[in-house]
This record gives sequence, C-alpha cells and structure tokens, in this order.
Amino acid sequence: MSKPIVRFAPSPTGHIHIGNTRVALLNALYARREGGTFILRFDDTDLARSKQEYAESIQADLEWLGIPPDMTVRQSDRFELYDAAADRLKAVGRLYPCYETPEELEFRRKRQLARGLPPIYDRAALKLTDDERKALEKEGRRPHWRFRLEPTTVTWDDLVRGHCHVDCSSLSDPVLVREDATYLYTLPSVVDDIELNVTHVIRGEDHVTNTAVQIQIFDALGADAPTFAHHSLLITASGEGLSKRLGHLSIKGLRDAGLEPQAVASLAVLVGSAEAVRPVADQNDLTRLIDFAHISRAPAKFDESELDHLNARLIHEMPYDIARERLAQLGADEGETFWNAVRGNLTKVRDAVEWAKVVRGPVTPVIDDKAFIEAATKVLPADPWDAATWKAWTEAVKAATGVKGKALFMPLRLALTGLGHGPELAALLPLIGPERARARLSGQVA
Repeated sequence: MSKPIVRFAPSPTGHIHIGNTRVALLNALYARREGGTFILRFDDTDLARSKQEYAESIQADLEWLGIPPDMTVRQSDRFELYDAAADRLKAVGRLYPCYETPEELEFRRKRQLARGLPPIYDRAALKLTDDERKALEKEGRRPHWRFRLEPTTVTWDDLVRGHCHVDCSSLSDPVLVREDATYLYTLPSVVDDIELNVTHVIRGEDHVTNTAVQIQIFDALGADAPTFAHHSLLITASGEGLSKRLGHLSIKGLRDAGLEPQAVASLAVLVGSAEAVRPVADQNDLTRLIDFAHISRAPAKFDESELDHLNARLIHEMPYDIARERLAQLGADEGETFWNAVRGNLTKVRDAVEWAKVVRGPVTPVIDDKAFIEAATKVLPADPWDAATWKAWTEAVKAATGVKGKALFMPLRLALTGLGHGPELAALLPLIGPERARARLSGQVA
C-alpha cells in the first residue's frame, strides 16, 4: 500500500481551537506512523476574511504541538486550477448557472415545505432557454453555479463509521461558485485533493453529507476518491459546540495559559475513543494509540478541568532535562534537586517561579508563636544541611518543646516559607539554606 498523504485544511479567519486540533493531530500522527506526508492547506479563498496573522498563528500552533507540516499550500495561489476544473464541469453539463435570488429560493423552500415536499432545489434553472438567461443577465443578475448531482446512492467504507451511504436524490444540487465568481469550499477541496494526491481525508463527522457530493465531483473530474475517516466532534462539557469565538479554548489561548502541548494532544486524541484518557508524554506513544475503528461516533466532551488534571500529571512526572530550558527562561532554574522537590506541587511549569522565590527570597515570615520559633531556632542543626536535616531538626524541636504533628510542622513552614502549603520541607530546607532560614526564623524578610 502506498504511503498516506493527508491534509489539515483550516481557514485562516481566526485562531484554531481544540476541536481543530483533534483533526490536525489525527491527520499528522497517522501520517507519521505510516511514513506518509502531512500537508497544511490554508482554505483562504475568502480573501476578505482570511488574515496572514491567523495563518502565522496556525503554523505556530502546529509547531508547538510538535506536528509541523511536511508541505504548506494556499488555495489563494491555486485559482487557475479551480477555474480549469469548473470549466470542465461546465463543458459536460455538470455545473450549470442559476439566477434565483436568496429571497426567491427561500419562498420556494417554504412553498415546498407547505406542500409536504422536501425543501431541495427544483432545478428550475435547467429549464431556462438561452433567451431567458440573457434577459435575466440584462436585468443585472449574475449566475451562481450549481453542481448537478446524479440521483444515485453514494457509498463508501469509512475508517471510523464503517459502511456509509447517502441518497443524493434527497439533496439539493450544491452551489460551487457564487454570483461574484468566488468558490465555496467544496470544489477547491476536491481539486486540491486530486492535484496533491491526497490518499486519506480525515475530518469531522459534520462533513459526512459533503463526502457524498465530493465523491460525485471526484468522479465527474475523472479521479478516484480518497479513503475517508469521519471522526466524532468535540463539544464542551455543557454540550456546546466548539467555535473560534471561544478564545480561551484556542490553541494560542491554551499555550498562553501555560499548558503542555502533550496534555492538549493527549486529550484531543484520546477523548471519545476506546483508550482511557491519560497523559501521554511521548508523542510517538500517542501515535501508536490511534485506531480509527475505536473512535466513538457519539460527540466527545472536552472538559477543561480534565485538561488541567492531565497537565498536572505530566508536570509531576517531567524530568529536569525537559523542564530545564523553560525554567531558565522563567528565571526559576534552581537545579535538578529544586525541580524534583517542587514539581509534585505544580500544575504548570511556570508555577515553579513561586517556589524559586521561596528558596531565594525575599520571604516575609509568618510567626504567630514567637516563643515556639525561638525554641526551634536554638536547636537548628549545624551545617551542612541535606535531605536528613529536616527530620533531625523536627525531632529536636519535639524533644525541646513537647509539640508534635501539625502544631509543630505548620509554624515552621509559615516561618520559613510564608505559606501554609507547599513541597516537603525536607527537600526545601537545604535549598533555603542555614543563613536564610535563621533570618526568617528571627522574623526578618529574607
């Protein structure tokens, strides 16, 4: 079998969100596993709404996710191909001009519904004579162009949904070219898939009906249709569909919020599949978990709280070598011992900044029982301090004061860190060091 060629086809009219990411990852990781090619195709035929800044943002998002494309193309550079395909379809009578206004079409739709008929286009334009067309154009009307569907049942074997069929006699002939001669999504997508030799189209199940139409266009252009896989869509925990207006769920928003790319990727790929949702730190491991036959057909719920949980689990297991560069960028690289001490208390890598400040200072100590802290200070172990110092010290404090448990540990934590929570002090204490510890125990900001 030839190596797969797949494509991710966003419109650069906004930032991509977690739902788009599901499509991108399933395509890119499947191609990677099979030694294939992953194409980024910008569907930017809407020149008024497409923005370079969004195209650049999408490319940055894919880089951050670890799935840079093998090839990038823009539909705005390929209009000659679409024009040639449209001319071919016109020549064989599959693309025909229609002159109805939106108001006229809506009136007909309502009339058909009132008569108990399906509200599909009645192909009235096919009955127009040349003189009638000329008269309409003389009125100032410009045609939109519809693709004439064959009244057959289109079938295909879907990698996710299994055997699929759509009765095209129940569909309206789709508009492929608008009155202003611009293209809708359908024809350019087919032309690109043919010209780029795309072998697999992996996309959301909202395109299932489009697939039947596109298979007929492939056939009309003399090409074989690719293999299709229509996966379930992601919805919010409240059941709302994802959209570009949910800015905090854009990949840019998630990245800016400090989330790990593999937390996002793990949830996007595994949710709604037979695999348990869990953090997968190695992208190659995630690639091996993709199985289209085991993706549920029901919408999959994307829960933001689950994403935070996955992110925290990744951080808790993250080796220092992986975290080091980002810690340095944050000004929080206190070494491997520090990272191993604090990572279990982090949700995001940038949370380490707070604990680096606790180690380095200045910290404002919280001392409620001055006599207890003075007694504890008197039995501080001598230098040097190591991982055993905390236990030796607290045992000495207990012996000197008779205080134990939380009543012993919490005052010491508050005095040393200014906080009532945090990493184990057995690990933090040697990092704070004797000088800063003595200063804080004496009430100094240090």
